[in-house]
Amino acid sequence: MNTADRALPPKWAEVTLHDVLLGHANGKVLQHGWSPQCEKWPSGSPEDWGVLKTTAVQAGAFLEEHNKLLPKKLHPRAHLEVRPGDMLITCAGPRVRCGVPALVRNTRPRLILSGKMYRFRGNPELIDPRYLEALLLSPESQAAIDGMKTGISDSGLNLTHDRFVRLRVILAPLAEQTRIADRIEELFSDLSAGVAALEQVQRKLKRYRSAVLHAAVTGRLTAAWRKQHGPPPEPGNKLLARILVERRLNWETQTLAQYRKERRQPPKNWRDRYQMPVEPKPNDLPELPDGWCWATVDQLLIEGLSSGISVKGQDTPPGVAALKLNALTDNGFDYTAIRYIPIDRRTAEANAIREGDFYVSRGNGSLRLLGRGTVAQRPPRQIVFPDTMIRFRLSPSAAYLPTFWPSPLVRRQIEKKAKTTAGIHKVSQADLESIVVPLPPIEEQAEEIAMIQEKLSQIDAMEAEVKRGLARAMRLRQSILKSAFAGKLVPRDPKDESAKELLERVRCALKGRPTKSDDLPKRSKNAKKQRIA
Repeated sequence: MNTADRALPPKWAEVTLHDVLLGHANGKVLQHGWSPQCEKWPSGSPEDWGVLKTTAVQAGAFLEEHNKLLPKKLHPRAHLEVRPGDMLITCAGPRVRCGVPALVRNTRPRLILSGKMYRFRGNPELIDPRYLEALLLSPESQAAIDGMKTGISDSGLNLTHDRFVRLRVILAPLAEQTRIADRIEELFSDLSAGVAALEQVQRKLKRYRSAVLHAAVTGRLTAAWRKQHGPPPEPGNKLLARILVERRLNWETQTLAQYRKERRQPPKNWRDRYQMPVEPKPNDLPELPDGWCWATVDQLLIEGLSSGISVKGQDTPPGVAALKLNALTDNGFDYTAIRYIPIDRRTAEANAIREGDFYVSRGNGSLRLLGRGTVAQRPPRQIVFPDTMIRFRLSPSAAYLPTFWPSPLVRRQIEKKAKTTAGIHKVSQADLESIVVPLPPIEEQAEEIAMIQEKLSQIDAMEAEVKRGLARAMRLRQSILKSAFAGKLVPRDPKDESAKELLERVRCALKGRPTKSDDLPKRSKNAKKQRIA
């Protein structure tokens, strides 16, 4: 925090973070953690050792359940056990997750500090730990910490020991620190109650969205419509038969066109090469409304699924524009999220994004985002899609499928078929082709789409309002912290000992004291053995 351009409140002082921290046994004020190869599941019992994940450290909140079980074959490094009163800060990770501080107010035993975080403690004679946490969370400190991070990209940054301890901080008189911390806790408690209420609304809206889609794929959403309109002129089984005829005719047309393009005569048995689509397996399929039938994704395609381009590229021209995976959103593509790849004109044309095509992510680090789909809007120019996506070209009679795609029915199948390699969840083309969906009559499809869009648009509007409320709460939180460290949050007491006097008195008292603090965990006698293990 740099206070050179503004006056400090009376009796306040500016120091470095190092000046207010206690030293560890090794003479350093920051202690680095340990990152062994852990199990994939958490340590659910205080009897078992666990290693904290970086997600255990949230802005002003410590979540002890975010840990991984330490294997029995590894000796726990007991000197790294986290204790109440420890201050933690993440020191590695994406920009938004590097430099996140939290005070450990309570914790279960046998949780070990991760190698991607630091532990430290303020000198209680100089600084209230709650004040220190709030100080590190303040907009000024967070901006200063952000400027200290090093790394070649925002996806992997580091906060080094030497840089962090030079952070400039401002000290209020110790008694005033306590008043500030008390007031912040009071105000944040009220804010947290409001945020919790908004987050509960978010969860309910998510469940409502899922319920709407479930009602759609089971036919309950349009039950009254069916009763009013009677039997369909073309029930689902006849519609599917027509789609399958269109599918085959489209394949024959494209195959003949390819032979003509290559100036070759098709062989007599060329039609026998047509590959029949995967059919639904009759087992475990629930009953559908009258006039509906089950179909696979493969049966609803006008042509086979297609994967995109896997070519190394760069962020600037030359080359052909290609989407990044993060370009895929719930409402089309973000055509600014592109890179440039060296491919020829024919390859570019074959893989160009076409308005109306449906695209699905085939791999993602998050299982929740795996298989996420979107309908492409008109691209501003020729842009190709990457191999992290699969293209669906659906029959015009199956245009309802993208609307059904986020439903619990489809999500369950995607997640069941998913395979994980090196932390990345993936589905294959064959997995997606075999997904089973209900096929309503064409007239009912239009009604389903209209009703779903109406209800989801209402949910979207409510979710947007909740997000605005959460954003206002975040801005208010930052405003409270800014006021606190401008000396405007609580009244000052002229009887308080000034921060400068306090610093001088503590420095004088520290002369002759041992540098090792008795408040911090000691290394065990077997520490060297544990480090080797």
